[in-house]
Amino acid sequence: MKKLFLIPFLVFAITAKSQDTSSIVLPKQTKKQDYSFNLQQAIEYALKNNYSAINAGRDIEASKEKKWETTAMGLPQINAGVDYTNNFVLQKSLIPAEFFGGNKGDFAEVAFGTKHNMVAHATLSQLIFDGSYLVALQASKTYLKFYENVKQKTDVEIKEMVINAYGNVLLAEESIAILKKNKTTLEKTLSDTKETFKNGLIEEENVEQLQITLTTVNSTLNYNKRLVEVVYKMLKINLGIDINDDLRLTDKLDNLTVSNLDLALSQNEFIVSDNVNYKMASNFEEQRELEYKLQKTKALPSLSANVNLGYNAFGNQFEFFTQNQRWFNYSNLGVSLNVPIFSSLARNSRTQQAKIALEQAKTQLTEAEQKLKLQYANAKSEYEFSIEEYATAKSNLNLAERIEKKQQIKFTEGLSSSFDFSEAQRQLYSAQQNYLQSMVNIINKKAALEKIINK
Repeated sequence: MKKLFLIPFLVFAITAKSQDTSSIVLPKQTKKQDYSFNLQQAIEYALKNNYSAINAGRDIEASKEKKWETTAMGLPQINAGVDYTNNFVLQKSLIPAEFFGGNKGDFAEVAFGTKHNMVAHATLSQLIFDGSYLVALQASKTYLKFYENVKQKTDVEIKEMVINAYGNVLLAEESIAILKKNKTTLEKTLSDTKETFKNGLIEEENVEQLQITLTTVNSTLNYNKRLVEVVYKMLKINLGIDINDDLRLTDKLDNLTVSNLDLALSQNEFIVSDNVNYKMASNFEEQRELEYKLQKTKALPSLSANVNLGYNAFGNQFEFFTQNQRWFNYSNLGVSLNVPIFSSLARNSRTQQAKIALEQAKTQLTEAEQKLKLQYANAKSEYEFSIEEYATAKSNLNLAERIEKKQQIKFTEGLSSSFDFSEAQRQLYSAQQNYLQSMVNIINKKAALEKIINK
């Protein structure tokens, strides 16, 4: 019987499933596709069509096949074959010549055998007992569980990436809308100021100060227009659609922010065992335990059996497929028992190494648990802070808008300098961006918290 090989445990050392996108060949599309998603629809679509999600699903299917491959090692195996030998120069032997009437002490050359030999054979083999096979069966289940956890981890990461990318697109679009509004207001103010300057009522510095501000707003607006194209493409890649397809987002940033205001989420009890990273660390510990069991089974005997059936044929002419050719059958039954007796303590050394590795895995699991608790506390704090930051940014924006309007009135009436007015504008523009960013932070921080608690 063939020697039994176990599933390589090294599969558990596979690193993060990063892919080289340069090796992916995508099908060419003859026509652009149109997509329209709210955030939840985008997440659901990405979980099915994201490139990493697709391959993670394939890994599960492959691991199921691997599991059956391991199971089949302990089932009956049948092999058949035909062997043909052409002895174009027969091997010769020497025998005493006196056997043929020759002189005593002389030797004669004799060739034994025929020029053509053929053997048709079949072997049925069955593993009866092998401790390592029993461990391999358990390992195959752990192997499958590992890739199921990898798929879950991939889905969680994809969800977070889609949420972040979706929020970045909305942020860029809202920034463009606000900058356009600011530009329109500023252009009108600049036009009125120029007329006032022509009438000699104000200094030229007031006009120049507004021109500087307008130039800055135009530059920022152009940057955001270029940026929105990039973030759209990033979102499309995360969704698993072609970057040249048309995509429209139906959620609005303010509505999405309100729907993500959920302080009750951070009040729930954190169950570490639900986290996929903890599951993978536990999976690694289980794998080490199986390696330890494997080494202990090396001290057990193994038993296998096989049945061989076959036919032999010989001849000096190649006539194996004619009716005159004679075939001689044979058959035998064999049982093989292998009993480990003494290995100069090598087996004991390997067993102790596996035991140490198991203890290390248990320590790593404890470490992973503590780190996850810390990550949860940090994510919870970040989410709660983002909600507070949002309320502060909203309040500051209202104040900045009132200050800017007052300064604009004073500037128009000649009661305020261009410097004071420009400073109020810069304060307003900063408050606008802080407010938009605070809304995106709520969405992103909640996604990070949900990733930890595996929601």
